[in-house]
Amino acid sequence: MTTRWSIDPMHSSVTFAVRHLLITTVRGAFDQLAGTLLFEPGRLESASAEVEVAAASIGTRQAQRDEHLRSSDFFDAANHPTIRFRSTRFSREEVVGEMTLRGMTREMRFALTEWSDALQDHRGMTRIGVSATGRLKRSEFGMTYNRVLESGGLALADEVELTIDLSLVREG
Repeated sequence: MTTRWSIDPMHSSVTFAVRHLLITTVRGAFDQLAGTLLFEPGRLESASAEVEVAAASIGTRQAQRDEHLRSSDFFDAANHPTIRFRSTRFSREEVVGEMTLRGMTREMRFALTEWSDALQDHRGMTRIGVSATGRLKRSEFGMTYNRVLESGGLALADEVELTIDLSLVREG
């Protein structure tokens, strides 16, 4: 029997990492997310997932940078407030789906790094944990803002690593 699970945003995260100035990695997170997972226990290949993230909820612990990331140079949060992922295929190793960012939809692959057994929490709610990592290219979603360094390199890498850690609560 297929069960429906909802993301518990208080215990879940969507984080990212991108190389900056060719010398360090800047990390950040999105604070507002929601979504569901449908699956039949023992039949992971039948699962489907939808995750929505509020683009304006981006945070890197630096207010000026966060405002720039919300601008049209990057996420254009005023015109594209929601980042969406809808799965098209699940396996034990990966989740494949469509990522929509800045109004552009591209295929995205996430390696499944964890899928916990169901357990009951202290309030009697049944939960599972799911973790996945993937990489996307900013340029494929129209994020081409960059600066050329004196050394000839670029200030920001095109590739961004995403990590999704979800705590899901069974509905019903």
